Amino acid sequence: MIELLAALSASAAAGIRIALPLLFIGLLQGGNLWSQVPILSHISSPVLLGILTSWSFFELFASKKLIGQRVLQIIQLLFSPLVGAIMGVAVASATATPSWLIALIGGMLALVLQLVQIGWFFRLRGLPLWATCVQDTLCIALVFFAFDAPRQGGLIALIMLWFAVGSGKYWYRCYKRHSQRRKG
Repeated sequence: MIELLAALSASAAAGIRIALPLLFIGLLQGGNLWSQVPILSHISSPVLLGILTSWSFFELFASKKLIGQRVLQIIQLLFSPLVGAIMGVAVASATATPSWLIALIGGMLALVLQLVQIGWFFRLRGLPLWATCVQDTLCIALVFFAFDAPRQGGLIALIMLWFAVGSGKYWYRCYKRHSQRRKG
């Protein structure tokens, strides 16, 4: 059960940013870097380190501007399910649960969280600077929680999922009110 909570925590981090959690998971592995991470273990460590570092910096700085947020959303929407699946399987490698199930759950959680970010982006017409700073901090914290405190990280991921469901209900009510105003 602890491994599943760790996988949820890591996958939630991938639902916020893509390269940043992959970079931190590799650095937390120590000298092995990404040798235990599926798919990434087949790529040369120095090359992967360079790519993830540069992409992480791009994510951190582009997320602070409106045009950067739009570019990141497209890329993150496409790749968050894959990165969420990779992160979930990499963290929960010692569980009896089948890897495909962990990958599916992790990928879906990352996708849902990414969709919620996009929804709030359009609802607010851009995410404020404080929100992007909170996202960056939460992303890093979730990766650390996945390794050091999986219960707390999994709980945070489940709270984020609860927030996502609440956001969907809120948007539906707004849509319904707006459509009723158009009719009347």
